[in-house]
Amino acid sequence: MKMHWNSLLLAALTVGSTYGGVIQKRSFPYGSRPVRGVNLGGWLVLEPWITPSIFQQFPAGQVVDEYTLGQQPNAADILKAHWSTWATLADFQKIADNGFNLVRIPCGYWAFQKYESDTYVTGAADYLDLAIGWARQTGLQVWIDLHGAPSSQNGFDNSGQRTGTPEWTSGSSVSATEDVIRIIAQKYAQPAYDDVVAGIELLNEPLMSSLPGGRAGTQAFYQDSFNIVRETGQTSVIFHDGFATPNTWNGFLTGSGGQGALVDHHEYQVFSNADVALTPEEHAAAVQGRTESWGTGQDKFLFCGEWSAAMTDCAAALNGYGIGARYDGTYSKQNPDGSYSSSTFVGSCGSINYIDQWTEYNKTSTTNYIQAQITSFESMTQGWVFWNFKTEASAEWDLFRLIDAGVWPKLS
Repeated sequence: MKMHWNSLLLAALTVGSTYGGVIQKRSFPYGSRPVRGVNLGGWLVLEPWITPSIFQQFPAGQVVDEYTLGQQPNAADILKAHWSTWATLADFQKIADNGFNLVRIPCGYWAFQKYESDTYVTGAADYLDLAIGWARQTGLQVWIDLHGAPSSQNGFDNSGQRTGTPEWTSGSSVSATEDVIRIIAQKYAQPAYDDVVAGIELLNEPLMSSLPGGRAGTQAFYQDSFNIVRETGQTSVIFHDGFATPNTWNGFLTGSGGQGALVDHHEYQVFSNADVALTPEEHAAAVQGRTESWGTGQDKFLFCGEWSAAMTDCAAALNGYGIGARYDGTYSKQNPDGSYSSSTFVGSCGSINYIDQWTEYNKTSTTNYIQAQITSFESMTQGWVFWNFKTEASAEWDLFRLIDAGVWPKLS
């Protein structure tokens, strides 16, 4: 089995990464052309709601994230099979053919090196190389996004480890993360990648309010990591706002155009009881005002690096494996203080994840919601990156299903 997978990967890398022509420098023209991207989530960092089949093969609660998957004896075989099939050259071509110009690729630190006694399976970095080759072939640009840090930067399963006590910024976790940024920069910030790697995102969604080092620890990491990238080259550096209003980062890592850092903000309307209770018309109407609240007064280029077509949280395990959904009243989550958060019934999740069961009203209102976001993001920021390119069964989040059903608006 190992020889089989290694042979497949070697063949794929040879085909996907070989580039016979002269590499043309085509760094993204930030500020003069909007980023229109899509995330390749659930590929090199697992998320239970994107690929529930991987998690459902185990007893309930046994595997809830990639960390606990790594404790299973067959984890390497599962992940190699997933890495080899979840994203393909055809997917990249479909993205490019539909008017997109960039893919953001989430990776865990464990793709590059292990930390202490973690349980993660290594090997994903080879597929990042494969993806960069596909992007080069199809004319897409790439943001390399460090999505998971040692000890978890937010406690979410999308960091690799779901925990109520994220410990990134404690112990040697920051220096270990900086070592990973150095590995990424020393390879991908080289001139040979100028034609395709448009940015390195230092860390996805650090929950600064819950981290031992707080905002100061995160900011120090950003500063040091920015310098690490600049030691190698001029590849654009992106940092997430850490759930603070983006303009509170004014004066930090500011520079002309892409010489300073770029700021990434994420915007969803499904992670509160109030938001899932909005009507489709109210969702669309809220976009402009919300974008104005975080998208103005910047001294650096700003992007909405994650958003979706979702108006509910009905995607299975979106809130975490076994937690339920706010929309149908099944949400129940224990807080760090021992109390529980819950929800009340708004509507049934029955048909929401299945686009072939949507009414024409569902389709039209979703198109309007998508278009409202695109219009607002492009008028008040330098662009956007949709989450996600595909899922196993979550239509509101699935670009390919939205395109195929005629719900996604044509990009002009």
